[in-house]
Amino acid sequence: MIQPEDHSKEKERLASLESYSILDTLPEEDYDNLTAIAAEICGTPISLVSLLDNKRQWFKSHHGIDASETPKEYAFCAHAINSEEDILIVQDSRTDERFHDNPLVTGDPRVIFYAGIPLSTENGLPLGTLCVIDHKPKLLSQSQITSLKALAKQVMNLLKLRKSKIQLNKTIASLEEKNIELERFAYIAAHDLKSPLNAINSTAEIFSEYYHSSFDEDGKKMLGFIKSSTKKLKGLIDGLLDYSKSDSVLKEEQTTFEIEALQEDISGLFSFDNSLKLKIETPLERINTNRTALNQILINLVSNAIKYNDKNEVEINIKIDKNQDFYEFSVKDNGPGIPIKNQEKVFEIYKILTPTDKFGEKGNGIGLATVKKIVEKMGGSIYLESDPGTGATFHFKLKSVENEAGKLKMA
Repeated sequence: MIQPEDHSKEKERLASLESYSILDTLPEEDYDNLTAIAAEICGTPISLVSLLDNKRQWFKSHHGIDASETPKEYAFCAHAINSEEDILIVQDSRTDERFHDNPLVTGDPRVIFYAGIPLSTENGLPLGTLCVIDHKPKLLSQSQITSLKALAKQVMNLLKLRKSKIQLNKTIASLEEKNIELERFAYIAAHDLKSPLNAINSTAEIFSEYYHSSFDEDGKKMLGFIKSSTKKLKGLIDGLLDYSKSDSVLKEEQTTFEIEALQEDISGLFSFDNSLKLKIETPLERINTNRTALNQILINLVSNAIKYNDKNEVEINIKIDKNQDFYEFSVKDNGPGIPIKNQEKVFEIYKILTPTDKFGEKGNGIGLATVKKIVEKMGGSIYLESDPGTGATFHFKLKSVENEAGKLKMA
């Protein structure tokens, strides 16, 4: 018996094999199907997907034998991966000096005939073989060899798919970790900025109250600039905090609550505005969803409709319905409307389309981005429907949990 030599690039080959994280994994039907087909096509009782590490050949799939591995020094496959040909065929191992006294030939499983196709990476590094084995001498036709090579390519496709999935999962995990770190940083930074900002604003207020008469016009303008800038920055920080906190809001459990309670939640926050007419229309008595998240969505949309309304009396109509697995919402206002060219832009974070709202305040471009983020992470979608001069309607839907919560009122 002649023991196989290590591959000329053994170190790189072993590293490549390790990257697939497949050694000692459980059997998989996809691989077992391929070995069964290989045995059927070639008319052999045994077919294997054999992978070679530094000490053994391990079988990812073993059709026709119970063994899951053998020592590397006995492995026909260890010779096959060193072959200059794209297939190693041993018609009768008993007459081959490399194998005639091999324990796998003289004992079980009696490897007399062997044909193995190297399973090579794109870099030409062989990981193992797809092989067929018989207990007696045999010849393969050219069509059988061609089919065996095609099946070996399918084994490599499965291995590539596995590696891609592993890399994808690692990338997703890394991105999720970075997103968590980024949101944590944004939250901490925004939170820590509020204290000195409040101090600046309070100091500016004190100066304005006690020393206003001592300032000339330029001084008064500069003080006004400080106050307006701190107010704008405070609004931006509050928006960032809301945006970063939206993920924690999404972790809250879904609950069933009355539509009447929802109306009280929303109306109560805007009760100070006597020019607002807010109405909720729905055939539903109650809904089941994340109440805090829904409140945040509606508060942002209603607040936005008020701030950018050009009418003396603001009218906002909220409609709620249920269609199969989704609750469907619409929030319609009687404002100036939004041009078609800007209807997608309004959901972009930090995108500001109007210099100031009707109160003279500049927006921060975070509110509607936060709404879109919450809706989509709750498995829903949102879009805007609007014609200039006729108001705007925000349509969004959220997944529902069917537990009798969404039944229509009975007439």
